[in-house]
Amino acid sequence: MHSLSQTDTNTSQLPAALADDVSDLSSASLSEATRRAYRGHCRSFARWCSQLGLPSYPTTPEIVAGWITHLVQQGKRPSTISQSVSAISAVHTLRGGPNLRHTSQVKRALSGAARTLGVAPQKKEAATASILMQMIASIADDTLKAKRDRALLALGFSGALRRSELVALQVEDIQSVPGGALVTIRRSKTDQTGEGQTIGIPAGVSIRPLEHLNAWLEASEVTEGLIFRRLNRHGHILGPLSASAVAEIVKSVAQNIGLDPREFAGHSLRAGFITSGAEAGKDVLRIAEVSRHKNLEVLRGYVRRANLLRDHAGASFL
Repeated sequence: MHSLSQTDTNTSQLPAALADDVSDLSSASLSEATRRAYRGHCRSFARWCSQLGLPSYPTTPEIVAGWITHLVQQGKRPSTISQSVSAISAVHTLRGGPNLRHTSQVKRALSGAARTLGVAPQKKEAATASILMQMIASIADDTLKAKRDRALLALGFSGALRRSELVALQVEDIQSVPGGALVTIRRSKTDQTGEGQTIGIPAGVSIRPLEHLNAWLEASEVTEGLIFRRLNRHGHILGPLSASAVAEIVKSVAQNIGLDPREFAGHSLRAGFITSGAEAGKDVLRIAEVSRHKNLEVLRGYVRRANLLRDHAGASFL
């Protein structure tokens, strides 16, 4: 099957150099994480088609519908199935072909998959302020790894950062100002063009994110470039920390304080800040200034969940 890393637009009539440029621009419209996921989905689809003697590129809506049925039978989540179809469609549309996702056969198959599997999202637990303070306190030693993990947890929570944003932060992105710091997020899920977004992080009195950050930077002697780095078992600094490592750290400290690590992930830090803000009665727009949600309805979902028992209609008589 045609790969997303190859020429993804209909450039057959263009000079080779220009065709490469057009391909790069087309690929740049997707984040690296999305391109990586799409490539995986396309490889899986191509293998399935090969086993059945079916064409994977160009393919047909009927074949994609069959692939959806196969994924349902494999017990894949609706979100995984949806992304797989998007990947297959992207390969075709970027080459000037039809958007298979919008065909009636594929729409019906996706609808059937949703009814069969259900579409309720499996949300991870939010590491709220009280939980986060317990997590940080559980990292009691003074090793370099302990300093890094405390800083990572505190900063990730205080900036409502996605794990990809957290591991991409550089020393140069942190500007100290009276009362806290301004943090520039160079690229994010909602800012794929790299315009950059700046948020404020207070010094704080309970979680104290900047205090933990400074302790890590001073001990590690990291003065430029990426803030968070991998460490070997001897505590020596290696290369960049991966986004998946953030999830592993969160799960580990969750287990340290007696929580089920399966219920927590890297997103728990971001969800924890938003939930804590909602529980504190903060306005959704003020929370959005930190979380940078473009879709406020998504953000309001967190707020509604946090406030389900606040001023409950039945509180006075139940």
